[in-house]
Amino acid sequence: MGGYNWVKFQCGIFIPLLLFLFCSSSELVDITTVDVVAAKNLIFSANHRYLDVRTKEEFKKGHVDVENALNIPYMFNTPEGRVKNPQFLEQVLAACSKDDHLLVGCQSGVRSLYATTDLLKAEFKHVYNMGGGYLAWVENGLAVKKPNAEL
Repeated sequence: MGGYNWVKFQCGIFIPLLLFLFCSSSELVDITTVDVVAAKNLIFSANHRYLDVRTKEEFKKGHVDVENALNIPYMFNTPEGRVKNPQFLEQVLAACSKDDHLLVGCQSGVRSLYATTDLLKAEFKHVYNMGGGYLAWVENGLAVKKPNAEL
């Protein structure tokens, strides 16, 4: 086997092996992502609570129009960029129990995926990620709540 092919062969074996060894099974969680139409149905018919993990500023500009929506930011904007909310799990636990059915949304579906992962790792039992976030909700013509000036 030539030098280049040997290195390519070694990388093909060892990189997946290293990934397997460093990704312990205790760190993996099974995340269920639902589209916004399914999310709407869960909120209005299956007693799920909507948890918006966007910043307070984003939430105030407009949010999913559901009763009892929670806004607990997963990240904050700082002059240096976005930083994770260090009290996120404690704040969610203060508002919800680990047995509550939660539907987690954000602006586009990225922060909610991270938040959902953290909640499941913290042993919340019924947590779902809303794929596409608020942008997909709006794009699908679903009900939103905005400040009066923007109505």
